[in-house]
Amino acid sequence: MDQLIDLFNSGKFLEATIQTLTYVLFAMGVGGLLGLILGIFLTVTRKGGILENNPTYWILNFLVNFFRPIPFVLLIFALQPLARAVIGTGIGDPMMLFALTFAASFGIARLVEQNLLTVSPGVIEAARAMGAGPLRTILTVLIPEGLGPVVLGYTFAFIAVVDMTAMAGIIGGGGLGNFAMQYGYRQFNPWVTWSAVLIIIIIVQLVQVIGNWIARKLLRR
Repeated sequence: MDQLIDLFNSGKFLEATIQTLTYVLFAMGVGGLLGLILGIFLTVTRKGGILENNPTYWILNFLVNFFRPIPFVLLIFALQPLARAVIGTGIGDPMMLFALTFAASFGIARLVEQNLLTVSPGVIEAARAMGAGPLRTILTVLIPEGLGPVVLGYTFAFIAVVDMTAMAGIIGGGGLGNFAMQYGYRQFNPWVTWSAVLIIIIIVQLVQVIGNWIARKLLRR
């Protein structure tokens, strides 16, 4: 308990919390946007979609199916050569942000696709019958109608990304996962470990509550 108080007073606990939030917010910001774009393209280019294009859908679907199932700890190592070419390093916080964004993009793409497919085809057909073009249909019908489920999907993705941040320590990154491992597990101090776990639980619960609230508002509009 004394060590935990020292870590609080030294600012290391706060620093680890900020690092975790930075990882997650960056990955959800950049990866969330890329995943949204990919998810929309997967939805509209599939068979029977607004912009049906089998070659495009097949390529995108293959990429998502290829990268999404890879365990994150293995994906980190597999992406190191690409990260060195793109961002100049394969370790530390830059590498962690790169890997998280990469993983989030493909994971969110599938979530967006699955949730947009819940939009009634009749609503889309009605918009097309009224003369709305493909782009207008996507922006004013498909996305708004599927926004509630998509928000819930992003909430799930946020929680998954928080889970991934626990792996930061293996490439020299920080965050609460590495903090719990370094000062808790390795020093046989459960107070530190469970304090880090508690902070993660609080973050996840807050995001879950906010996500559910936003989704309910959108679904009742």
